[in-house]
Amino acid sequence: MRSRTHRPKYKFFPSSSRRSQFRLLPVNDLQLLKLFHILCCSVAERKLLGLQKKMEELGVIVDDTFVYNEEKHLTVMKTSLFFAGDGYTVYDCKGELVFRVDSYGPDAREKDEIVLMDAQGKCLLTVRRKRPSLHHRWEGFVGERTEGQKPIFNVRRSSIIGRSSMTVEVFKGSGDEYQIEGCFGNRNCTIFNAAKEPMAEIKRKVDATTNVVLGKDVFSLILKPGFDGAFAMGLVLILDQINGDSFDDDGTEMDPTAGD
Repeated sequence: MRSRTHRPKYKFFPSSSRRSQFRLLPVNDLQLLKLFHILCCSVAERKLLGLQKKMEELGVIVDDTFVYNEEKHLTVMKTSLFFAGDGYTVYDCKGELVFRVDSYGPDAREKDEIVLMDAQGKCLLTVRRKRPSLHHRWEGFVGERTEGQKPIFNVRRSSIIGRSSMTVEVFKGSGDEYQIEGCFGNRNCTIFNAAKEPMAEIKRKVDATTNVVLGKDVFSLILKPGFDGAFAMGLVLILDQINGDSFDDDGTEMDPTAGD
């Protein structure tokens, strides 16, 4: 009966021989384990760097939880119909709550500050009106704003004369710029990136069962793949506030997002 001999494990190593570019050297289990550990770590690091780069390319601004690989349709509902900027609830196509904005009555508007939360009540984004400003300038802050915190983006009217689009300037990451065109009062807006590609749309909601257009207190927010939903909803809150302000000065409507 033949006795089994122990066969050592081998690894390739550069050789000076002209006949072969590699020669085999024995390697023990501990060395093999170390090599495997190094390989796994390098793969994980590459994946992490790749994910970070992908998120930068996708344009994550507030929270990557709300960045989707496919087009996402959300239903936005105002929880009060009496005052612009009152509470909101936002649902996905399955009827699950995605975002919410709590309302504390008309006096809350005097604070010029609105907090967007997720379904669990976590503060995702604070939008705040900057005063004084002729351009209806608003700023966005990650989470619940604290004193001295720097904004990650601002929104302003492109021009103080006549009707104009809205310009969104992002300070975080690559510093992208967006344009909001259309008429929010009619729930018909599009958010474009610098390449003039549509990233999100605001449209009137149509009841699928009756094919009836619903009131303006219920509308659709359509997100293109890779666009941050929390950021888009923050822009909706700002547009709603500006649209409400359009009636305050002289009683006439001046839609700030209507095209020229």
